[in-house]
Formats: sequence, C-alpha cells, structure tokens
Amino acid sequence: MKNKIAVLIPCYNESKTIERVIRDYKKELPDADIYVYDNNSTDDTAKIAKSAGAIVRQEHRQGKGNVVRSMFKDIEADCYLMIDGDGTYPADSAKKMCKMVLDDGVDMVIGDRLSSTYFKENKRRFHGFGNKLVRFLINMIFRSHIKDIMTGERAFSRDFVKTFPVLSKGFEIETEMTIHALDKNFYIEEIPVSYKDREEGSESKLNTVGDGAKVIMTIARLFEEHKPMLFFGILSFILVILALILGIPVLVEYFDTGMVPKFPSLIVAGFLAIIAVMMAICGIILQVVVRKHKELFELNLINLK
Repeated sequence: MKNKIAVLIPCYNESKTIERVIRDYKKELPDADIYVYDNNSTDDTAKIAKSAGAIVRQEHRQGKGNVVRSMFKDIEADCYLMIDGDGTYPADSAKKMCKMVLDDGVDMVIGDRLSSTYFKENKRRFHGFGNKLVRFLINMIFRSHIKDIMTGERAFSRDFVKTFPVLSKGFEIETEMTIHALDKNFYIEEIPVSYKDREEGSESKLNTVGDGAKVIMTIARLFEEHKPMLFFGILSFILVILALILGIPVLVEYFDTGMVPKFPSLIVAGFLAIIAVMMAICGIILQVVVRKHKELFELNLINLK
C-alpha cells in the first residue's frame, strides 16, 4: 500500500503567501494531503487555502502549540511534514525529508536553516542570537548536537506524532518537540534547508522578547522534568557553596576564640545546608520517577506499533 503523507500548515493571517506555499508543496508532493489549520485569521487565509486545494480546518484556541496539538490528534498518516505558511521554507527539501521518514525510519527530520541561508536572509534583530542561545542551552543540557532547534520545517513519523504530549500553547512548541525527541531517544536527523525571508507586507507573529522568554522558561521546565537529578543537583551544589561561604568564617572564629558572635550567619548557613540536602533527595526520588515514566513510554510505543 502507498504510504500516506500529510503536509501540516499552521496559519494565522498568511493570505499573501499561503496560495504559493500550497501550490509549491503540491508540486513536490502530488499525492500528499495538505492541511491548513487556520488560527483565527482576520484576513482571507482560510478562503484562499481552500481555493488552492488544501483541506482547511479551524483551531479557535490561539497559539501555534494549540494548532499542533489539534493537528497531531486529528490527522492520520504515515509521514507528517510540518511547515510554516509564510513562504520562508521553499519546497525543494520536502521529498527528501519524507523519504527519510518513510524509507530510513527517521522519527524526526529537522530542516536546518542555520547551516544554510538563515543568517543572510533573516532581517529581524536578535532572532539569530536567540536561535544560537536556545541551541547552546539544549545541546549543553541534553548532550546533543542539534544545529537548529527553532526551525518550522520538520518531518515526523507516526510513532512520534501519536506519542508526543503537546503541553505548550505558543511558539515554544518547537523547543518542546526537540527535547521530547532527545529525551525519548527517537531517531533524529538533520538536513540543511534553504530559507527565505518573509515577503514584503507579510508580518512575523513572533515576539522576540515575549516569545523568547517563554522558550527559555520552557527549557527550564523541561530540564527540571526530564533531568531532575542534574537540575536539583545543581541547585543543591549552589546552596552548599553559599552555606560554606557563610558558615566557614563562623566556624574558624569559633575554633580560634571559642565564641560565636555571628549567630545569624550560622543559622542561615544551617538552613541552606538543610535545603541543599532536601534538594539532592528530591532529585534522586524524581529521577526514579522519570525512569519509570520512560519504561511506561516504551511499553506504550510497542503497543502503538
């Protein structure tokens, strides 16, 4: 039987580019079903997409994460190719990305913009810095070598899509997908993809400061959830250092003079040491919980197959 490919396009006010995007991907993947999920657009995005031959559905909860949640829940396919509706990702890599999923067993193919034309084409201030910062943090925490964390062009296997719990509501969804794939040991590959800046008159929906802060908070949350021993171990180590800084001078003075004139410092140092021990214990317990969760995930993955 022929494998079913679904092209997923989350959209919010992309009337200037959506027709061309649908046309280009239809040409590259003529047998694929193209889904456009309209996220409360105030222009003619949905109407134009339907006229261009896409399957149009509505997602009334605002935010890209909410759209991806509905897409992954509703659509059945063997390979899912997710792109943006702004025309920034040319369709020339579509076939290769889908082939890697269907023929090579890759669970997530990442379209790497940062190794090709992104820094030349992108004209939005601080976006390049933000991409590099997020990449550095995730690769350091999860000991990975992902080149592009925030890309909007990815291909997924059915196993990934149907076992990915979408918790993010906005643009931090890309970070969440990457961390989930790394943590659950999915097969990840990257290929360089060309990137074009938005057409004139087409506005980015990404807020550099606001959405950037949400991404950083998402990384911190997922760091705590997926690697609790390391997370709480770092906090415990910091508290121990602070306790030693406050407590050692008091102890030295006590051994020299037999007196403790700085009781407040000693009390604070003691509390910090107690909290540090509690943090370490929390990390150990939660690490056991995480391991059990991974075991259950693997069993569910087997049942899904």
